[in-house]
Amino acid sequence: MLRLSVLDQSPISEGSTGSQALHDTIDLARLTDRLGYHRYWVAEHHGGTMLAGPSPEVLVGPIAANTQRIRVGSGGVMLPHYSPLKVAESFSVLAGLFPERIDLGLGRAAGTDPLTTYALQRDRRSAAPNDFPDQLVELLAYLNGTFPEGHRFARLAELPGRPETPEPWLLGSSPQSAIWAAELGLPYAFADFISPEGAAIAASYQAAFQHSERHMAPQTAVAAWVLAADSEEEARLLATSARMAFKMLQRGRLIAVPPPEKAVRFLESEGERIDAPPRGRRTIVGAIDKVRAQLEQLAADYRADEVIAVTITYDHAARRRSYELLADAFDLPGAPVVGGAAGAADR
Repeated sequence: MLRLSVLDQSPISEGSTGSQALHDTIDLARLTDRLGYHRYWVAEHHGGTMLAGPSPEVLVGPIAANTQRIRVGSGGVMLPHYSPLKVAESFSVLAGLFPERIDLGLGRAAGTDPLTTYALQRDRRSAAPNDFPDQLVELLAYLNGTFPEGHRFARLAELPGRPETPEPWLLGSSPQSAIWAAELGLPYAFADFISPEGAAIAASYQAAFQHSERHMAPQTAVAAWVLAADSEEEARLLATSARMAFKMLQRGRLIAVPPPEKAVRFLESEGERIDAPPRGRRTIVGAIDKVRAQLEQLAADYRADEVIAVTITYDHAARRRSYELLADAFDLPGAPVVGGAAGAADR
């Protein structure tokens, strides 16, 4: 059975605030927990006015405390910004507080622009080293307690949340991330919403997978940009907000998520059709029957056990409705959706 999960980037709508976006994240987590989604990941992005999620390690705890069953984690922690020990300790605390529910998704991207990357560095005398593989191996040694005997860091593997541990995942959108995930026996989540047509990369991970103490077989998830609505026309209109924000991002301008009316005017001024998909990225947008069919095909193409839906809308209620429609279409084991009003009491 295909699992459905959520990647939440905590979008900030024009005229709203980062605080409200964070409260919307908690609200959406409660809803998707009740609807039967498998996991809820929060992203790491720095230095912008569009997304309010720079600290997944801070946000995971409140989400887990406000939900009952859903797995909660990072999608992901951008490891090059941090000490592997500090990441291991932080997520060990979370795992100790919320046993068997915490995921630690790891990435190597900066999650921001060069200036913000520089500002995040503790030592600014020179560029940070490009040593992600070493960082990753060290982090896993803390989590798994696998430092060689006599290693100077071995005693630091007595993490505060033990015996509970988070579940590590490697995130990626390139062939190199698939190689590392396979070599280390890690579950792998591919960002199709960043780099479409990555099925061959996922296949290379599955073919080269080397079993580990935690995993005897490859585990693949694919993260996709998804927006479902009650009609094709409504979905295309709602999707214009993210399309405008992304085009501005490509031009080096970070903006809050605009209302659809403003986005439509902008796209028309750019000579783009409202009913046409954006160039260069896959988006799964439309009425629910169409969206379900495309998600099933995407999962089959990637031979994925799980689809992680990323959804950005100007109106938070529209984002809730999209996840409600998906849950209903895939018969998730949560409360039934009735007339689009499900979850009104959660807010």
